Order: sequence, then structure tokens, then C-alpha cells
Amino acid sequence: MGALRSTLILAGVLGAVIVVFGLLLMVMNPEEYGLASGRESLALEAQPQPEANKQEPRQVLWSGTPTDPPPLPQVVPAPPMQPATPVRLIIKRLGINAPIVTVGTDKNGAIETPPIDNPNLIGWYRHGPTAGEAGPAVMLGHKDTRTRPAVFSRVGEIRNGDVIEVKRRDGTTAVFTVGGVEQIGKQVFPTERVYGDQQNAQLHLITCGGVYNRNTGHYTDNIIVYATMTKSYRS
Repeated sequence: MGALRSTLILAGVLGAVIVVFGLLLMVMNPEEYGLASGRESLALEAQPQPEANKQEPRQVLWSGTPTDPPPLPQVVPAPPMQPATPVRLIIKRLGINAPIVTVGTDKNGAIETPPIDNPNLIGWYRHGPTAGEAGPAVMLGHKDTRTRPAVFSRVGEIRNGDVIEVKRRDGTTAVFTVGGVEQIGKQVFPTERVYGDQQNAQLHLITCGGVYNRNTGHYTDNIIVYATMTKSYRS
């Protein structure tokens, strides 16, 4: 009985050794044993990324000194057109399609804003160039009212390269390409950059931004969009 027991134990040990040796051979030579089929590894840069990393990058806000010229898009400007009153502004990506009214300055010399009782109105500063004419056409719109968003509530979402169309009374449409978006405190408003003379036809949109100050009833900043006319067509 002792000899039989010893033989069985030895056989068991040898069997275990053979199994382990066989597994080692399979791991070291997976192709030979059909274990590598359909299991190609991805290069590190090709690995799937989490959904959070696939979001569109946020607009990088432009900034400069008060004397810097406005930012221009990386495109060739179109030749300026003759003056014509702007009547409607369209930014398709943001769902903006709004009529334009003329505004001037108030008794303190500050530029007026469009009437707040119609939050969909855009105000064009009539003492400056018209949209499509050489120089900066300046337009203003409200971000919101006390009860609802207004026409320029999404202007802060504009990205470089976006297209803005301005319908004009003479039947033409001036097409502008965004070259930069600036957020700046109202106390340091860049007057020369916004209203200064320019050789090309430009469009500058102004609305409120920053933090709403309940004591003054105003936002702390302005958001300014700088765009250059890149083409025109007859409607």
C-alpha cells in the first residue's frame, strides 16, 4: 500500500508540472495556439477617449492694450461698398435673426442702446459707418431684460471664424467673418479700437458681460465681437 500511495503522489506531481509547462508555452506563443486572433492593440494616441474630452474647445478671448488694433480673421478682406442703411442682422449658428434700428448718443454723450421694451432689437450707431462701408459699423444689443433673455444673450458663444450677415436697404448683404471676441471692464472700454478709423469694412458688436451688479443695475463688463467683411452679395 505504501508503494502504491507513493506512485500516485508522484504521478499527481508530474501531471501538475506538465499542465503548468503547457500553459507557459501557450502564453509565450499565443499566435501558435490561436490565442492572438482579433486582439490587435491600439497605439496610445489611438485609445478611445472619455466623452468629456470630446467637447468643443471654448472660445479663447482676445485681449490687447487700449491702443492695439482690432483682431482680424485669417482671410482676405472684401472691398468696401457704398453706404446703405442696415436693416437686419443674422447669425445662423446662434439662431439670431433680428431687425436693426438706428441709435445715437444721449444727453451725456454716451451711445444709446436699443429700446428695452423690444428685446429683439439691435441698435446701429448712426454716426459711424454703415455695415459694408469702410470703417467700423458698431451695433449694440441687450443681453437680457428683467424677465427674459434678449437678442444678444448668446453673443458670448461666438467663435472665431463664425459668419455674421447684415441685410442692407439697398438690397445687398454684407458678410462678415469673426476675427476675435473681447471681454473687458466697462471702466476701461477700448474706445479707439471699437470706433477708430479702419481701411476695411468691419462690424463691431457690443453687449453686456461679466457679473451683474444689483446695486448699479448693470453688468461689470462688455463683450465685443470684432468681424471683417469677407464678401457681399445681392439678395
